[in-house]
Amino acid sequence: MINAAITGVGAVTPLGVGAESLFTGWTAGRSGIVDGEGACRDFDPTDVLTRKEARRADRSSQLVLAASTEALAQAGWTDADGGGELPYASERIGTVIGSGIGGFITLTENHAAMLQGKPVSPLAIPLLMANGPTGQVALRHGLRGPSYGVVSACAAGADAIAAGLRDLRAGAVDAVVVGGTEAAMVDLARAGFGAMDALSTTGQSRPFHTERDGFVLAEGAAVLVLEREDRARERGAEILGLVRGSGSSQDAHHLTAPTPDGSGASRAVLAALDNAGVPAEHVDYINAHGTGTPLNDKAETGAMQIALGTHLQQTPISSLKSALGHSLGASGAIEAVATVLALAARVAPPTLNLDQPDPELDLLHVIGEPMPLRDTAGRAPVALSTSFGFGGHNTCIVLGGS
Repeated sequence: MINAAITGVGAVTPLGVGAESLFTGWTAGRSGIVDGEGACRDFDPTDVLTRKEARRADRSSQLVLAASTEALAQAGWTDADGGGELPYASERIGTVIGSGIGGFITLTENHAAMLQGKPVSPLAIPLLMANGPTGQVALRHGLRGPSYGVVSACAAGADAIAAGLRDLRAGAVDAVVVGGTEAAMVDLARAGFGAMDALSTTGQSRPFHTERDGFVLAEGAAVLVLEREDRARERGAEILGLVRGSGSSQDAHHLTAPTPDGSGASRAVLAALDNAGVPAEHVDYINAHGTGTPLNDKAETGAMQIALGTHLQQTPISSLKSALGHSLGASGAIEAVATVLALAARVAPPTLNLDQPDPELDLLHVIGEPMPLRDTAGRAPVALSTSFGFGGHNTCIVLGGS
């Protein structure tokens, strides 16, 4: 079974610019949510792009371009200035970036301009299309292999990782740059999610809380560099972790609500474990989708009970969204990056704001401080990272320590 070696990661999130800011902020219990939203306040696109490049990219692309620059540099593919020689033929390097909506800011700004009788930008279409971030990343780094975008709502980032793993295993590529991005903090998104009663009215992200009342809207991006494990070791790359397997399923139940008992999502978890060749009792940590909506957290608990059985009681679970909010299509990639770093540190980071866990959700919560992972008797630790999206999409990624 071919594993995907993770040789570089990058992230831009409400906790700061860089994957390390994401992980250290979360483990320290710091929240990036301000005034009820998770904005990337520390991000300046001109730190990594020229002003011309920034103008020719929607914010969703700006975020993922910054994350990809960090990830490729860590993988040793580029130097600090973005130069350097790729370790594989460019035609053998793929690009897969997920997004739930794409260039939402470009869309709303140009629509407003049109209604006001102002010119619409000639770049409006290429900037707003959902595959735009994929094209921007490939163009910036000269990646000429298979390239496509993934659009599966809040499962998009995780689905991009799963797609990259499949491409590696199929022999279509030697390496693939995968990730997710979203920049949808516009009034239409706020009004639309608000009309659905999906957003928290308190402005707090409280997954698994007895008084949870919805998710907090956020933005961000994350990128992972995946290489065939054998090829990565041959070139002497530092391996941060492994993508060992993935699984997906479809609820076919409701356009926005999950299967109440979690059976739909459980099929994705079971498929991922089977795909990875990992028994349920080897799962050491779960990075939950954990949106903080009443329906999601209950269904996710049910899914884990079905998939892991009694082992769930020994498995720490937490939600990064408690510290960031919900970055929609970017969330699965951001959570995968954070989980890889957690496995390397052998800790389960905490769920913030969880002073009153819902007693009906019988889980081993991580509250207050990071929880050390159990002794794995010589094997590398294993984690699940789950992502569920409107439309009934369920995806689970199996990640392993190096």
